[in-house]
Amino acid sequence: MNKIIVKNALWLFTGQTIGRIFRVFILIYSARVLGAASWGALSYVLSLAAFFTIFSDIGINALVMKEASKNPGSRLKYLSTAFFIKAVILTTIIIFALVFRNYLTNIEEAKPLIGLMVFIVVFDALRNLGSSIARAMEKMEIESGVNIFTNAAIMVIGFIVLKTNPTSYLMMLAYVLGTAAGFLAMVFVLRNHIKGLFSYFDKRLVRPIFSSAWPFGIIGLTSVIMINIDVLILGWMVSAAEVGFYAAAQRPIQFFYILPSIIASTFFPTLARLIKSKNDFRSIFEQGLKISFLFSIPMTIGGVILAKPIIVGLYGLEYLPATISFLILCLTLIITFPTSIIINAIFAFDKQRSVLPYSIAGIISNTVLNILLIPYLGIAGCALATLINQTAINIYLWIKMKNINYFTIFNHLTKIIPASFIMGGLTLILELSGVNVWINLAVSVVFYFAVLWGFNEGTLKILYSYLRPKNGL
Repeated sequence: MNKIIVKNALWLFTGQTIGRIFRVFILIYSARVLGAASWGALSYVLSLAAFFTIFSDIGINALVMKEASKNPGSRLKYLSTAFFIKAVILTTIIIFALVFRNYLTNIEEAKPLIGLMVFIVVFDALRNLGSSIARAMEKMEIESGVNIFTNAAIMVIGFIVLKTNPTSYLMMLAYVLGTAAGFLAMVFVLRNHIKGLFSYFDKRLVRPIFSSAWPFGIIGLTSVIMINIDVLILGWMVSAAEVGFYAAAQRPIQFFYILPSIIASTFFPTLARLIKSKNDFRSIFEQGLKISFLFSIPMTIGGVILAKPIIVGLYGLEYLPATISFLILCLTLIITFPTSIIINAIFAFDKQRSVLPYSIAGIISNTVLNILLIPYLGIAGCALATLINQTAINIYLWIKMKNINYFTIFNHLTKIIPASFIMGGLTLILELSGVNVWINLAVSVVFYFAVLWGFNEGTLKILYSYLRPKNGL
């Protein structure tokens, strides 16, 4: 692992973690203030916004990052052309959402929020395009700073709204204003890198961009659909309160999902440059997988053990029905973490088309599973559908990547797996002893890394060597 990867990982981790903490704080506070029903309406529309935001990308951001990393001289051409493509897609989304707003949900309180949602989609989509340029330049500090600023704005405005006039509509407006501030901040920071944005459009790149990007976009859309379609289907089949319970289970999991995206994003530029050297590629790729398991295995174990106290501690006893769904969704962590870097590795080899049919099948099967399981298991059926589908897709992606560039991983986990279960034993003992859940989590995290250090886990020592001041980080 080189110093650039560690530096970028630290920047993204800092930005995403602090930003998500701000957003999680205001979401949890709004869940408590608004109540399960209004919170369910708000969560439904935010999930719809996430769905449309990813759909507006269709893999363009990843392609811009990849091509700009490989060919810095073509950066503005790709950015300008991608911008115009996105403008057309976003315009289509806005028209569709406004025309069919009354048909997108059965939750009456959610319908007025859809008009505000389109602004969130536009601002987030364009800010994410700017982030792809920052990542291509390997200046993750730009994305990190803007992300913190955006979520801080949402938190501050949301807190004011909830203190003065707590309604789902005004909370949605707080999101609009916060994402608008984030978009303007990204434009300001990148102003010297996007000069001539409107004059570098190259129509000859439109077809290559679509041709290369949309398969990866469908793959990326698969994971978003599996996370958000649950809420969307629930919005048609159950009450707003049940949607609120499920959203409460989802939010902590979605916070945890920032880690695999950070790991994958920081490794991707290096992987893209190493595709001609399979041994070097394999070494970096396996290191990325190892780091993903270093976090996901203990997080899964801890989440399963502490599911009930975490939900009650975050939201209060009103949200206790979210416990089972949260427990099941915790199991997806160990699947999602490695999948993120595997997908990016496949994309680095331009093999995204080969997994496209399976991704589409995943979207369909997840939808079908939700429709079949919700009537019998309720919100727990949503979580179970996600777990089943992610497991099947992950198995396929592992096999596919091994065929592209063979790799191994379990021989790298001989210290991580036992350390995780030792930590899990301590976590369970503390829980049975009645120790406060947050103290339990803090002690368990420190204990886990202490055990790894005692096991002489090499990854920790590598990270530590780059974190010391003499390395210039």
